[in-house]
This record gives sequence, structure tokens and C-alpha cells, in this order.
Amino acid sequence: MPLPINRRHLLLGSTGLALTAAACGTPNRQLPPAPTGPFRHGVASGEPDQTSVVLWTAVSEDGGGELTWQVAADADFTDIVWEETEQRQYIRMNPVSTYKAVATGLDPDRRYFYRALHNGEPSPAGRTRTLPAQPRDRFNIAFCSCSNYPAGYFNAYREMANTDDLDLVLHLGDYIYEYGQGGYATEDAEDLGRVPNPVHECLTYADYAARHAQYKSDPDLQAAHAAAPWFITWDDHEVANDTWSGGAENHNDGEGEWATRRSEALRAFHDWNPTREPADLIGGLKTVEIAGLATIALTESRHTARSEQLTFDSFPIAYDAEDTPENRALVAEWLRDVVGDPSREMLGMAQIEAIADAFRSSREGGTPWQVLGGQVLLGKLNMPNYVEALPGWLKWIVRNREPLAWEYVMRSRFDSPFSFDSWDGYPAERERLYSAVLDATDGMIALAGDTHNFWTCALATEAGRPVGYEFGTTSISSPSEFEGIPAPGVHFGRITEAANAEILHHEPYRRGFILLSLTPEAVEADYVEVSTVKRTGYDAGIDSRWRVTRGEGGLELEAL
Repeated sequence: MPLPINRRHLLLGSTGLALTAAACGTPNRQLPPAPTGPFRHGVASGEPDQTSVVLWTAVSEDGGGELTWQVAADADFTDIVWEETEQRQYIRMNPVSTYKAVATGLDPDRRYFYRALHNGEPSPAGRTRTLPAQPRDRFNIAFCSCSNYPAGYFNAYREMANTDDLDLVLHLGDYIYEYGQGGYATEDAEDLGRVPNPVHECLTYADYAARHAQYKSDPDLQAAHAAAPWFITWDDHEVANDTWSGGAENHNDGEGEWATRRSEALRAFHDWNPTREPADLIGGLKTVEIAGLATIALTESRHTARSEQLTFDSFPIAYDAEDTPENRALVAEWLRDVVGDPSREMLGMAQIEAIADAFRSSREGGTPWQVLGGQVLLGKLNMPNYVEALPGWLKWIVRNREPLAWEYVMRSRFDSPFSFDSWDGYPAERERLYSAVLDATDGMIALAGDTHNFWTCALATEAGRPVGYEFGTTSISSPSEFEGIPAPGVHFGRITEAANAEILHHEPYRRGFILLSLTPEAVEADYVEVSTVKRTGYDAGIDSRWRVTRGEGGLELEAL
């Protein structure tokens, strides 16, 4: 999120209150003991189709020897339907070696159990499922983003693992974070016993592999991976903050060549996740076909085509300039000519055309739902006028303790975008995407992550033509900037909603994920929240529930 607020400074002595509140309520649950033996990082499955699925594990210490994969129809592994053995004389990274295999020849829409055996010693078992070849009454998908190990416990992953009848998980990016201790969201890491490994920022293959290994050692993440197959897309932090096709905000002089850092980070990503190996490390659009229910297009929005993000360095007037018609005209010109520059891209036309082709084929084939799985928010989101909306006492705090945040507050008078890293920084290409989608279907459902907030958006072209609806998930554990602001009686979500026509719901204070239930008649979204990430004990609840149906005039949304 874009608010440049130093949480420690702004709390003004309320930290003790926050910690006291966190210490009350649900008792800590006992985390499962860390696995011993060769399989300390669990097992995972991913990227299923109708007859195959990718299997993944890692072997600690001596990664050589014999590893056998088994897929069975039963939890006791008495009915083994697929088996494969690999002999390996080397390891990619001492002391951990990753293994992947593609289990083939499976039946469509079938639940399976799988495990690995290293020199005869079995791993924990996981559950997976192939995609259906025939229509089903219901298909359940959990989607999530922004899992930050030092920021807090992965309680949301545990809740996901406990979800009944979960068919698939979509992770929309920021599966890991690259920062070292002292970087973003690490202020509680020592107290929580979650200091990042390595302690410095990730720059090399060894760094990124060690960071992935640390995340995969978490028992709640292991449980979520073992519960269902995953599709995992990256956003920016799998390499560096605010990645674009030629660099990143968090790639600086003295950190080596960008191309080298990116290739090593993406190699580690593929080594440590149940992904199918792409023709090149970057890959591209992935299409998931849920027969008779949905076509899901998962985008690559960072490395293929994205133009460098704008910053407020190009803002045409001083942050504290008077709010005059002349200054508003300058900002409007900047929004049109700089932010709205038609050459600015996020996906590129080749990917947009591939999305449209997939949606067109889907709709012509009678599939009811076309779903765009992106990383960043599509809905139009301008800064509310915080100068008018915030109480005087809160403005005094921000002005006197956070000068950069005060500049942001002052610029909010001029209707500028909330974030340049989202689609609001690429409005011309958003219009091209919308045009292509509407040529292919009468409306889509969009999924987004990135923001660490829950969102529901009504999407429309600049001319006001409806495009569909967007469900934006909060984070697994990464903090929202808003939750660090001590503002009793001020709900930033309601302020956002009042100032933005497309924003129907904004919840900035919760961690969790979204559970989608697809049926031929409707798509229902439950916004699942957990009460804390600072303790292992938590309560779970529903922030809000939404249903999309198809009416005579296109898609229709209702709050449940």
C-alpha cells in the first residue's frame, strides 16, 4: 500500500495497548512439531489438469540416493495408481535438494493421495485432485496472496487447510518477501521467532532458495499445501519490490545485474514450488479449465511487458500547492498525458489477446464464468480527500510525525491514483484489456491480491460500460498500512468507499483469504478473516459474503 507511514513512530505509545490486546482472547494453539528426517519441508502438488498433476518435495541433508513418488486412491496407499523412482547423484543446493515429478495417467475429477519415499523413508502424505472433465455442481477455490513469514504466523493458511471440500488453491503472488531483518514488516520477527533466513536481503539463487526453504518449513503452510493442489503466480516480492520488466524499485546500485538477480530468483521459485517447467523462466499466461463452470486466466504482470512504475516525483505541482482551478488543470493534464500515456503497459497486447481468445472460446463453449486471476487491483481507486475526511487531531499527528505521509495526505486533494503499481498506473492498457474482454464475453470476474486489504469492486470502462466484478483478497500475514494508524472512530474503508464509485467494499484491517464457490448459477465469495497473526491462537470469521449471478443485462452482484 502506498501510505509512507512509519508504524513505530505513529503509534505514539499505543504499542503497549496493541500488545496487550493481542495477548488476550483465543489461547495459543500448539503448533505441530517440526518434521524430522529427510522431509522437513513437507510435500505439495500443483498445476493439475484432467489427467496429471505436479508433485513436489525437498529432501534435507543428503539429497542423493533414491526417491520414489507414489500416488494412491486411498490414504493407506494400498491402491497405488502411479509410481516413479528417481536416482540422483547430486544435489542442487546443499543441504536441501528439491524434487518434482508429473504424475500422469490419472482419472479426471478424482481425489488422490500422494507421498515420496527417500531411500525407503516416507514423507507426510498429501491430498490432491485432478480437474474435472465433466460439469460439477460445485467447485471450491481458495485464493490468497502476500504471505510474509517475519510479519506473523500463517494462521490463515491453517484455516485454509481446515476448509472442507477444498478443490484448488490459487496464490496470486508475494509467496515470499525478499527483505532482510530490519526491512519491511520485520519489526516483530525476533519476538515471534520468525527472523528471515538469510538475515540479509535476497540477491542470489542461494538466498532465494534459503528463503523459500524457510517458508516451506512452516507447519501451517505445509498443511495448506497438503490439503489441495495449488496454482502459484508471482507478483513482485518473489524477486524485489515493485518489479517491472527492466528492474525494480528494490534493486539498487551494488546489488549486481538485474537480469542475473531475476533469473536466479525465478529459478529458485520454480525449484521450490509445484510448477510445470515453462519454456523459459518467465513463462506467461496460464489457463485453468474447470469443465462446465469456469475458465480462469492467470496473468504474468511483472516481467513480460510491464513499464516502470510512475512515482510522485512527476507530480506537476508542489504537494502543498493551493487547491485552485489552475492547479487542478495541471494535475488533470498530468493524469491524461503522463499517467494515461498509451504506451504504458502491464500485460502487453499479446497476453491481452490470449486472455480474450480463452474467454471467447469459453463463452462460445457454454462455460458460464470467465475469471481473470491477476495480481494487482483492477478497480479504479483514487485517493479520498483525506484533508477533508480525517479529523483534525489525526491530521496533526500525521503532519508532525510523518512528513512523507503528510505529503501524501495533501496530494489527496487532487484526485490522483491511490497506487501507481496497480492498474491505476496503467489506465490506457486497462481500457484495452476491458475492450478485449467485452469483445469476448458479456462480463468477467476478476481476482486480485497485493494490497493487504479486502475489496469488492464494480468494474467499468471509462465510458461507464460494465465489465464485471472484482474480488480482492487481503494478505495471509503482511500488514496493511492502515492498521498501524491509531484512529479510534475513523474507518479508512468507509472513507475509501465514499470517494470511489467502483469501490463497493474496502476492509483494511483484516488478514485472511477468499473462498470462491463456483456453481453453474452463481459464484459466491466468502471473505475469510483471522483475528490475529501475532499469536498462534486465533478466531476465524467472515468479513463479508458476495454472490455474482448472470441476469438479462449481464453480471449482477449482491451482498449476502
